[in-house]
Amino acid sequence: MDLSLVPNIKNLDANNFFLLAGPCAIEGEDMALRIAEKVVSITNDLKIPYVFKGSFRKANRSRIDSFTGIGDEKALKILRKVSETFDVPTVTDIHEVSDAEKAAEYVDVLQIPAFLVRQTDLVVAAAKTGKVVNLKKGQFMSPAAMKHAVKKVQDAGNHQVMTTDRGTMFGYQDMIVDFRGIPEMRAFSTTVLDVTHSLQQPNQTSGVTGGRPEMIETIARAGIVNHVDGLFIETHFDPANAKSDGANMLDLQYLEKLLSNLVAIRQTINTL
Repeated sequence: MDLSLVPNIKNLDANNFFLLAGPCAIEGEDMALRIAEKVVSITNDLKIPYVFKGSFRKANRSRIDSFTGIGDEKALKILRKVSETFDVPTVTDIHEVSDAEKAAEYVDVLQIPAFLVRQTDLVVAAAKTGKVVNLKKGQFMSPAAMKHAVKKVQDAGNHQVMTTDRGTMFGYQDMIVDFRGIPEMRAFSTTVLDVTHSLQQPNQTSGVTGGRPEMIETIARAGIVNHVDGLFIETHFDPANAKSDGANMLDLQYLEKLLSNLVAIRQTINTL
């Protein structure tokens, strides 16, 4: 995928990774702008191409009383404001066919959640908007099987497609990243590693997903060493009080140090 075709993307460098980062869900305008401002500042300094991430709605929840969003149009307008304020592209999840055209009016990249990546109608609807499509690898799928999801997008006439590994189910309550999948998927698409979702611990007895954020740098470093094209990191200035996925998000105060270390590793790898 030619990232130069993503609107407003900057700092393009074939020798560096790109970043999709932001909160799990849009909780309000102030929080979204605050997170975006910090990440834009860091990525500009480090010359990392950046796409702001935020879900306008969370459809996959463990419990019926879990936070799902602040309203579709309100959240999508906030994503547009982030893009206009900081001149960066944005990405959001879609869950239903009707979401595709609606979200495409506001964002630059449409993301298909891992649980839904085999839903042909949804994938094709995203492709037909002409937006960049990010396909999350199903937790139940092999990396090689993702080529069929990619082909659905391409057969719908859209060649702006990338795949994202977010771990594979390991037992009932844990995820594991098989780093052999990175070169497998890079053989047929631009490939991203979803660092924070790979550290989820789903299906907890409380009905609230757990996580292991202390392992974020470990997973991210391994991805960079294995030549992943981009990283996906959910981050928040107050993960403990985030309304979604707080247990596995990176505290925003640690993002600059993490990315600095990862850029240094990528630069070292490039000299070998």
